[in-house]
Amino acid sequence: MSSTISTPVDVPTPDGTADAYFVRPAGDRAHPGVILYQDAFGLRPHLLAMADRLASAGHAVLVPNVFYRHGRAPVVELPEFIDMDARPDVVGRLIPLMQSLTPATTERDAGAYLAWLAEHPLVGEGPVGITGYCMGARLALHTAGAHPDRVAAAAGFHGGDLASESPDSPHLLAGRIRAELYFAHADEDPSMPEEQVVRLERALTEAGVRHRCEVYPGAHHGYTQSDTAAYNPQAAERHWTELLALFARTL
Repeated sequence: MSSTISTPVDVPTPDGTADAYFVRPAGDRAHPGVILYQDAFGLRPHLLAMADRLASAGHAVLVPNVFYRHGRAPVVELPEFIDMDARPDVVGRLIPLMQSLTPATTERDAGAYLAWLAEHPLVGEGPVGITGYCMGARLALHTAGAHPDRVAAAAGFHGGDLASESPDSPHLLAGRIRAELYFAHADEDPSMPEEQVVRLERALTEAGVRHRCEVYPGAHHGYTQSDTAAYNPQAAERHWTELLALFARTL
């Protein structure tokens, strides 16, 4: 892997300041920008290592603490290894944080993250890529829909409720999206049942969005996260193959 340079940064937003992690390839050449949206567990060593891997592939990666309104990361203290069956109390502390991210705040924050990347001298001038995990997949879809001129590619992995019957479900943004999309669902994920998988596919197809949606067999919600009990090494590596290929052809 190529060497990278990382640093904590602060991103001004309309609602305050979001602390974030920024990592890019070493050197003085600009690279395509990428926003990596966290899962509910937030910024922690494993997630930052994922950003490092993206940077080593030639991207300038911003990982914002999307819960910044509730404090700097870590907003919730986590065990080194996350097993929800053993620590249901963690979920109880995270649910209010997730519920506080409305479509309006998500899209407003996305504009701030995109503006920060656009102003950085070592981030390329072209459109950016987005990748999101669990709840971050929903944020990726909202960002692509709210900022179609700035997002060339967006991917979501083991996302939940991407195509619900709610009037603000993110799949309803399909008609505004210009990016190429890739979504990889887990077949053992009650938060993204088959009817939602079908509804998302239909919405993207009818809107003419370039996309591919797949279901990874034997995978559970959270399969990319190696510090959780849901981790699936084979599915995680498949996600890397697809994500890097998506960014290689679009950024």
